[in-house]
Amino acid sequence: QVQLVESGGGLVQTGGSLRLSCAASGRIVRINDMGWYRQATGKKRELVATITGGDNTNYADSVKGRFTISRDNAKNTVYLQMNSLKPEDTAVYLCYADSLYYTSSGSMSRGGYWGQGTQVTVSS
Repeated sequence: QVQLVESGGGLVQTGGSLRLSCAASGRIVRINDMGWYRQATGKKRELVATITGGDNTNYADSVKGRFTISRDNAKNTVYLQMNSLKPEDTAVYLCYADSLYYTSSGSMSRGGYWGQGTQVTVSS
């Protein structure tokens, strides 16, 4: 169906920057909404940012003005540019995609998919 692979996480100091990427692959017809979520240890998963197929974006209040979500439809890839990072941004970041795809029988179906996550750690 559809696979998502994230990259770009790592360890950074407070005030630093990271850029996350998430590439989708498979029998994709079209990817609709894409987004980034995060889950810190012992906490619930929370929305970070989303972007529609028409490039409309939405951000959590905690990241507005610091993070920017973008996408490259030709590459089926979504990005998250994270600037002015804070220790409270430390979490596993997961990407999500709502995708229309071809099934093994050749028909079309739609589903939501998650990546495996990439760790972002911000040291104080």
